[in-house]
Amino acid sequence: MPESKVVSLEERAKDEQKPFLEQLLKEGARKLLQAAIENEVLDYIQFHKDRLDENGQRLVVRNGHLPEREVLSGAGRIPVRQPRVRHRDQGRFSSAILPKYMRRVPSVDALIPALYLKGISTGDFSEALTAILGEGASGLSATNIVRLKSSWETDYKAWSQRDLSAKRYVYWWADGVYFNVRVDEERSCVLVLIGATEDGTKELLAVVDGYRESTQSWGELLGQLKRLGLAVAPKLAI
Repeated sequence: MPESKVVSLEERAKDEQKPFLEQLLKEGARKLLQAAIENEVLDYIQFHKDRLDENGQRLVVRNGHLPEREVLSGAGRIPVRQPRVRHRDQGRFSSAILPKYMRRVPSVDALIPALYLKGISTGDFSEALTAILGEGASGLSATNIVRLKSSWETDYKAWSQRDLSAKRYVYWWADGVYFNVRVDEERSCVLVLIGATEDGTKELLAVVDGYRESTQSWGELLGQLKRLGLAVAPKLAI
């Protein structure tokens, strides 16, 4: 029996051992995603149908598919084939549903910081994610986690320096959140401040490291908000 046939049978046997519901959900997710990106391309080509060259030929046409790739999701790795669009001019198609370099859905990105805050070390992420998402998550190596952490830090620094001069809050909720991660003798404490605007919208004002919930730590946090332009105090703070 050819080796390729043996491998195929082995893979099929592994799949059959998985719960039927899991296979059903994964296949349904694949079909929905594939249908969505196919329809996106059809709509795009239809929108540009009147763009013609001097010979009356369309400038934007379908041109097969790109090589198959896998997208990591909560249902595991989903194989998809992105339709290819050919421009006979200088235009370019970019999918809003499946961007060119997307390799995992945003929900997985949200899971990573959640595990990080729970105290999972960088070296243990691959094992933890594999236990939650299956073997398809093994590609999230320690190096990738470090790269993601760096991008979070950049986003946090930019957010922490945003202009607050136009903000007005009616209520504040302030609290200290303690985590099990220990960097010294004391448990880490993060000071969190949430504000409600006049229309009832809740917004996160600040998330900073603090030493327990001391007067000094809260004073430094409020001083930072004032330096960012926040000039009006709330009517009530809890």
